[in-house]
Amino acid sequence: MVAPGFVECTGKAREALPHETPLITTLVAGFGLAFLFGLMAQRLKLPLIAGYLLAGVVIGPFTPGYVANMELAAELAELGVILLMFGVGLHFSPRDLMAVKAIAVPGALGQIAVATAFGTALGWTLGWSLGAGLIFGLALSVASTVVLLRALQDRNLVTTDKGRVAVGWLIVEDLVMVISLVLIPPLAGLLGGTAIPVAEEAEAVAEVTSNIGIGPIAATVMITLAKAAAFVALMLIIGQRLVPWILHFVSQTRSRELFRLAVLAIALGVAYGATHFFGVSFALGAFFAGMVMSSSTLSQQAMRETLPLRDAFAVLFFVSVGMLFNPEVILTSPLAILGTVLIIVVVKSVAAYYIVRAFGHGHDKALTIAASLAQIGEFSFILITMAVTLDIVPAEARDLVVAGAMISILMNPLLFHLLDRREARKAQAGDQAGATTEEPGPRSAAPSEASAPHPSSLPPAA
Repeated sequence: MVAPGFVECTGKAREALPHETPLITTLVAGFGLAFLFGLMAQRLKLPLIAGYLLAGVVIGPFTPGYVANMELAAELAELGVILLMFGVGLHFSPRDLMAVKAIAVPGALGQIAVATAFGTALGWTLGWSLGAGLIFGLALSVASTVVLLRALQDRNLVTTDKGRVAVGWLIVEDLVMVISLVLIPPLAGLLGGTAIPVAEEAEAVAEVTSNIGIGPIAATVMITLAKAAAFVALMLIIGQRLVPWILHFVSQTRSRELFRLAVLAIALGVAYGATHFFGVSFALGAFFAGMVMSSSTLSQQAMRETLPLRDAFAVLFFVSVGMLFNPEVILTSPLAILGTVLIIVVVKSVAAYYIVRAFGHGHDKALTIAASLAQIGEFSFILITMAVTLDIVPAEARDLVVAGAMISILMNPLLFHLLDRREARKAQAGDQAGATTEEPGPRSAAPSEASAPHPSSLPPAA
């Protein structure tokens, strides 16, 4: 009896096994092609993100050959977003931001306003609604954390004054995007997209406050902001004490495995709890999980322990974004792509340069910050993907953002190379100037040597 039961159970198990494994296939295709194209990008001295995006294009539905599972890729990308935002939170230091707030806060806000205005104008010329143009311009206004930090680290500029201003500028941009991710869903109807059904509590608030002109949409925004504020307060008051305590408690076990597991559990748990209980995005929850963890003395160790997994899922995030790109947009909308790239590379850089100069900073610092911001990346993808899902922007907008990101990421090393050559010429000119100033010394000594008596000269008269 046991043997037949065992055989029968085994047979059921075998029947339940799927003949196809879309998760494994998607992971193998994503990681494999990302490695190959990333290696090519490395050999060409280009950012690895460009290779990852191209890998996504190859396994996407718009190119021939194998097509990865889009639903699974989207969920894996969501994990990538959580871990990316967790990493951004770990890098976020309010103290560093306060040190450069005089230039970073108004500079970032001014540059976002300029880029958003130009993006809105481009969207208007393409026949989009005002809301679609605003979201499109906002997506073009924020630079990639990954690309910027990599460029600064390669040149040892992170700890310099120029590097601190650039990182502080980027932190302000990230905070604006986090706030945007909170506000866009309840405002989707006003922006021309699919209106999210009004919750019961919003209807109740609207009924109570209807006499002062607060409707269902305004009530929804108020409730969303109230929930987000409650979550932020909870993280800053309780989380900032509880999370470091948990890390220190686990560190006493002397187990790296448990410590790594604790960090991941906190990051994913807080992100999920933020969405499930407070109705805010995974991105916001993960960001604050990283931010409260950054106050711990073990934050650097937490960053090192989770870096491999964060990098792996970040790769899948960029691959999934590449899968959404339709290469036909290059043929159907070349002028739109050109306008998008000009906004990212030229308009943003020029705005950043003159804002930095207006605050009394030097030419070199202004050029470095302008080059640092002349690209877009992960936040742009998150924002434009959300907008497409909510039907605020057309799918063409996502294609333009992805194309603009790929082109600007490819061009960014060239901009820094030009800056490096300028610095090298400047240093060489300084060395030549120093050598020129040192030459008159020996020359002035020559006449005295010539005027000195030589053996063949006559002795002075008595």
